[in-house]
Amino acid sequence: MSRVCSVCGKGKLSGNKVSHSNRKTPRSYNANVQKVKVVNENGSVSAEYVCARCLKSDKVNRA
Repeated sequence: MSRVCSVCGKGKLSGNKVSHSNRKTPRSYNANVQKVKVVNENGSVSAEYVCARCLKSDKVNRA
């Protein structure tokens, strides 16, 4: 399983690293996802990746 938020689907983005001489090389930006234990709708507990924004806005029920 990749590091993607299980609530909103936020994941890795790509862009360019720009040097002082304005040369561009590819780089990636990782989402701030944390592995937390989540209570599902049926009451079971599972460990899932959730981004920091969803954790702060209480979009998940933590176990």
